Amino acid sequence: MAQEPKSDEVAVEAPAKSSKKKLIIIIAAVLVLAGGGGGAAWYFMHQKSDPKKEAKHEEPAHAPVFVTLETFTVNLQPDPDEKFLQLDLSMQVDNAEEAELLKGQMPAVRNRLLMLLTSKKATDISSSEGKKQLSEEIIAEVKKPFSAGAKPQKVSGVFFTSFVIQ
Repeated sequence: MAQEPKSDEVAVEAPAKSSKKKLIIIIAAVLVLAGGGGGAAWYFMHQKSDPKKEAKHEEPAHAPVFVTLETFTVNLQPDPDEKFLQLDLSMQVDNAEEAELLKGQMPAVRNRLLMLLTSKKATDISSSEGKKQLSEEIIAEVKKPFSAGAKPQKVSGVFFTSFVIQ
C-alpha cells in the first residue's frame, strides 16, 4: 500500500513539471515579443529625430517657376533637304524674380535661341540625345548675362512642350 501513494505522487508531479515548462515557454515567448515590439517602437520613435531629415523638412518648399516662350518656327540647316522646326518650350528658373528678368529681356532671349536653333540640322536634334544636347545648349545661351558686368541668369531646366521637324 505504501507504494500506491508514491505512484500517485509521481503521477501528480509529472503534470506539474510539464505545465511549468509550458509556462516558462509562454513567458519567454511573451518577453521576446515584448522586447521586439519595444525595440521596434524605439527605432521608429528615434528615426524621426534624425537631424539630417529634420533639416530637409524645415526648408520651405516652393513651387517651381516656369517661363513659357512663344512658339519658335525656324528653318534648319539643309541636310540634304530643307527642313523646318516648330518648337514650344518652357524654362524653369529659381524664383519669380528670375522669371521677371527673363520676361523683361525676352527679345534678347528669343534672338539667342533663334540663332542657336537655325544653326542645327534635323539629324542633330531628331534623336533623344540630340534633344538633350539642345536643351543643355539652350540653358547655356540663356544663362549668359544680357549686359557687361551683369550676373548670369539662373535657369535650371528646359522643357520641350512641342517639337516638330518637317
